[in-house]
Amino acid sequence: MTEDLELLRKRFLELARRSDEGHYFSFTDFLGLAEQSVLKECDLRGYRYRLFGGAEGAERVIARFGDWEELGYEADFPISCLLVCPRSEKFADRLTHRDFLGALLNLGIEREVLGDIVLRENHAYIFVLDNMAEYILGSLERVKRTDVRVTLAEELPEGELYRTEKRTIQLSGERIDAVVAKTFSLSRDDAQSLITRRTVYVNGALCESVSHTPRTSDIISVRGKGRLIYRGVTGTTRKGKLSVTVEVYV
Repeated sequence: MTEDLELLRKRFLELARRSDEGHYFSFTDFLGLAEQSVLKECDLRGYRYRLFGGAEGAERVIARFGDWEELGYEADFPISCLLVCPRSEKFADRLTHRDFLGALLNLGIEREVLGDIVLRENHAYIFVLDNMAEYILGSLERVKRTDVRVTLAEELPEGELYRTEKRTIQLSGERIDAVVAKTFSLSRDDAQSLITRRTVYVNGALCESVSHTPRTSDIISVRGKGRLIYRGVTGTTRKGKLSVTVEVYV
């Protein structure tokens, strides 16, 4: 474990102890996949925590240490959702996740105060820490070359904010390298390389084995490629291959 990750592990343990000894909830900033993997590897026996990113299905999440049954009260996660829209749809660029993230970082904002950025029809729902919401509301005026309007999202759009597309793939076996290769149109060698380079996570925990067998409902995240929910084997083809269903986040 690198020095930074070791410090992060100690920070998680400190927050858990503070919550337990002080009888209050404690929170992390937003955690990416690598940080979540460190959290899952920590020895937190006896401590309770919950992960949430502002909406069900979020990839970047906050850890809340403490349990309402033990503490006797509930505490909301300190997350706000901002809606960023072009001021003029007619003259707007086609905006990407990278465009929105770049505009926020250019304001001097650190990545850990930002959660997921979810695009819907050239608009973005951006999850942020509560204490950064006001600053972004007053400071973010342009994304790429497009003038934008930022408002506090009073509610998320109807239906699921995180949408998935169901696909059926054919595999010789239920190895994770095969699932990643078929889902993202990669060679088997390229998929194995992603795993050995530590860029593949299963339910937020680092996957280090190319032969790992995913279980039904596992969420597989591949940095730089995307995410999918593994739904398992649904049958076999005439040639004896497995028909496997996955739901890919779009």
